[in-house]
This record gives sequence, structure tokens and C-alpha cells, in this order.
Amino acid sequence: MEARVLAYYLPQFHPIPENDEWWGKGFTEWTNVARARKLFPGHEQPHIPADLGFYDLRLPKVREEQAALARQAGIEGFCYYEYWFGNGRRLLHGPFDEVVASGKPDFPFCLCWANHSWYKKRWDPKAKGRDELLIEQRYPGEEDYRQHFQTLLPAFSDKRYIRVNGKLLYVIYDALHFNDVSTFIKHWRALAQESGLGDFFFVATDFNSEHYTQLKALGFDATHNVDHLNIYHRSSLINKLWLAFTRKCLGLPMIYRYKDAIKYMLNDNCRLLDVFPVVAPNWDHTPRSGAKGMVMTGAKPKYFKRLVSQALDMVKSKPLEERIIFVKSWNEWGEGNYMEPDLKYGHGYIEALHDALEEFKP
Repeated sequence: MEARVLAYYLPQFHPIPENDEWWGKGFTEWTNVARARKLFPGHEQPHIPADLGFYDLRLPKVREEQAALARQAGIEGFCYYEYWFGNGRRLLHGPFDEVVASGKPDFPFCLCWANHSWYKKRWDPKAKGRDELLIEQRYPGEEDYRQHFQTLLPAFSDKRYIRVNGKLLYVIYDALHFNDVSTFIKHWRALAQESGLGDFFFVATDFNSEHYTQLKALGFDATHNVDHLNIYHRSSLINKLWLAFTRKCLGLPMIYRYKDAIKYMLNDNCRLLDVFPVVAPNWDHTPRSGAKGMVMTGAKPKYFKRLVSQALDMVKSKPLEERIIFVKSWNEWGEGNYMEPDLKYGHGYIEALHDALEEFKP
């Protein structure tokens, strides 16, 4: 059996003026990763990269090596996060723009619009004031939608851009808070036709598998689920009370076992033709959020392989073009979910994905 595995790709591994201003000179995602500390016995922090080191995405060689490792894993392509805040404001786009302009690496890609505002979080409950808004996500209307499309047109026109049934695959992260999303979708479909690109295949993120019908009615071709982030709401009352006690009285993050959490990543909806499974190799948000984060303990490549195998079983009856599985993520080190080699498991997650895919081939 063949399958199409796409991995989310975070570009925040290079400095930009805005982050220098907000967080300090030279800030990148590595700043959070390097300063992470153990918060409880058995907590595995910090996570240290192996093969690629603390890389800078401005270096073409790094991007080439990432693509080579992803090929080894059996990943078809990267789904790059892109940040368009409206009124022509765009951030963290430098590395991806270079990928498009240079033609390298010769590795397929698509885009996910990470359409949410950025805040400086007040994680300390004793801190005065609310979270500080850094940059607001805005939706000014059709002229801005056109400008957004035209800015990305070189990427959409690239032979490497990933398609589904001949349509450009494009993910919108927060569709339900984008009140004008149906207009946006219609406008971009028309722009694609005008540009000779055909059409889009729009995918929406569904955070708890309850909005499938609503998202489809908005004009999306498919959804994908990230249910593991809602494990708290699916926990028993006793577990919720225990988590509340450990957080408030002991100052601990929200802690789950990876083996328990992954039970919520896949559900029967993933067998639907237009619902794509999402699998996470691991999770630990504490480098970004400290004791206010969520941790999945005991993550191991063998459990990830088992999860991928379950996802493959769910998509095996779908046409190949729509036999898609998303990995969240390739390199989100600050959230502890990444495929890239680290000092603990080396190529373990890469090999786990590769082996699961090989075992499902006819």
C-alpha cells in the first residue's frame, strides 16, 4: 500500500526584526528549546538536536539536509506554515521564499495559513495584566485576499507544489474564527482559474472532530483532526480534578502519558474520504509555556510507529490521491513534536515512519 504523508514545517528558526523587538536580539525557536528545564521527576528536557544541530533556516544546506531526512522517512512533502496577517503584513517568510526562488531543495511542498494573532503570553498567574497582543490577525476583504494570492503565486505555480486530484492543496488553520472564510475560498478559486492554475483543494483544521459538517458547509474540500489537543475535555471527572490539583497546588504542567493521549488522535471520522488523520510523534509545550504547558510523557518511536500503522489502516480504502496523513510536525521543537533527529532517539522517529510505510506496501 502507498500513502501520502505530509509533515508540517515551522519556519521560526531564523531571526527577524519583529522577534528581536518582542523577545530580544537573535530570538528564534531555539531560544525556547535551549532554556527548557525539567519541571517534574522523569520530565525529559531539554531536547537537543543531533544531525542538524541548532540550525539556521537561512542556510540552504540546512534545508537540503532536512529534505533528505524527510525522504528517508517516506514523507512526500512539507506543509510550510505561512503567516499573513492582512493588509500585506507577512512574517517568517524568508526561508520559504528562498525555497521557491532557488528551486531547492527539489522536494514537494504545500502551505498552511497559520491565521491567528500572536500574543506575548503572561504564563505566570501572578503577573499583572493580560496577554500582550503583538500582531493581530485581520481579514480586510477581497483586495487583501487578492494581494495574498498574488504574493504566493510563484509558489502555487511551482512544479513542486502538492496537488490533490489536480488541485492545489492549501490548509487554513483556524477556519471557524475566520468569519469571511467562504468568501475567501470562492475568491481564491476564481483567482486560481484566472491564473491558469485550475482550482484549490482546501483543508480545514478541526480541533475536536465536532465541526466536520460546519466546515464542509463553508466550502472546504476536507478536514483534518487534531483531537489529541483536547484530551483534557475527554478526560474523566477524577482526572480533571487531579490535573487541577497538580497545576494549582503543585505548579505542574498538564501531564498525560503519550500512550493514553494517542488514543484520541484517531477516530472513525478519519475513515471518511474527506477527513485526513493527523499523527504526532511526541508533545511537550513547556519550552514555550513552562508549567502552563501540556506534556505527553513516555513518547517513543515504537509507539509512534504503531500510531502511523493505525492511520494507514484507516486510509487504505481511499483513492491514492486522498490517502493523506499529516504529521504534526517535522520540526516544532518548542512544542516537543518533531521528527528530526535528537540526541535521545537519533533517527528513531524517521525509521519508525519509514518502517510503518514499508510494512503496508503490497
